[in-house]
Amino acid sequence: MNDGTPIQQARNVELGASGEEYQNLHEFARTARAKLNQNAWDYIVGASETETTMRRNRMALDEIAFRPRVLRNVINVDPSTEVFGRKLRLPVMIALVGALEIFDPDAGAAVARGAGRFGAAHMLSSVSEPGLENTAKAAPDALRIFQLYVRGDDAFVEDVVSRTIDNGYAAFCLTVDTAHYSRRERDIAKRYVRESRIRATGGDFQKGLEWRTVKLIKDKLKIPLILKGIATAEDAKIALDHGVDWIYVSNHGGRQLDHGRGSMHVLPEIVQAVAGRAKIMVDGSICRGTDIVKAIVSGADLVGIGRLQCLALAAAGETGIVRMLELLEDEVIRCLGLLGATRFAELDKSYLHPAMPTNLPSVFSAFPLLDIEPYRY
Repeated sequence: MNDGTPIQQARNVELGASGEEYQNLHEFARTARAKLNQNAWDYIVGASETETTMRRNRMALDEIAFRPRVLRNVINVDPSTEVFGRKLRLPVMIALVGALEIFDPDAGAAVARGAGRFGAAHMLSSVSEPGLENTAKAAPDALRIFQLYVRGDDAFVEDVVSRTIDNGYAAFCLTVDTAHYSRRERDIAKRYVRESRIRATGGDFQKGLEWRTVKLIKDKLKIPLILKGIATAEDAKIALDHGVDWIYVSNHGGRQLDHGRGSMHVLPEIVQAVAGRAKIMVDGSICRGTDIVKAIVSGADLVGIGRLQCLALAAAGETGIVRMLELLEDEVIRCLGLLGATRFAELDKSYLHPAMPTNLPSVFSAFPLLDIEPYRY
């Protein structure tokens, strides 16, 4: 593995000719499927009820085509960015996923270490092992962000905020689209309930969450505040009124409200409403380098990687996270070069064009070479 070294420096090696185990992103999915039982697999690929929102996430990306420019010198392509005062090799954040211990015993610690080794950001879920403090100890030099599901009163929230700051996290994220836990019908059909869900308490605090808690957190924070799950211009503007630093456009990967809009359908509305007064993150079926480029050109500052992270972690642990990011970097570099750009700042919306999708959207429609046998519920 080219640990810490961009694939771009090994560009003379013909694709497919190196000794690396993973050379296509879909290979992580193939290995993960072989390793995981059906319950763990469904946690990755599933969504709520009819799974329409999840498919719209993918469709929204596939409805964007490129308008490339040619005859430009693109020998040296630099896909890096700077956020939270740190330079990253890609404008990528390994997004929060709960219960990562399902896929690897080192869970969030392995992902944070892998992100740090590569040079990407990492957001830790408050419902993922090994927890806030132990993940910080495992990856002290990584750009780490902590995310909270509110499971207690104001004192509970203030305690988590203080611990986040004390453990060197670069930012604090509050998830706001989980007032009610959704119907995950793949699990219901199997009569399966994760142990962590059985042990979960404090759900009424999340149901009762209001803007007053955003103000409480903002008043206590000495680091940037992110709101995750913003899906309308109206709520984006209220967030700005509360001093929120980052708007995180997300629908929980389609795992919360069914029949929602795809994230890339929502993003332009949020970009227009924010008008540069806050930074913007986005996730939602983003699993190729071209997806990252589309999101950044559409106005996002940072792109979250969720399901693909789980597949890489299940396939190869921390090493898989690093390799996944290397392959994404390779795809981004080639995409930028073929668009006629050497860095993201050279691109604008003139490089994008509306188009009809060519593939039926699904959780793996970005990987047409992958053929996974469907499970019969």
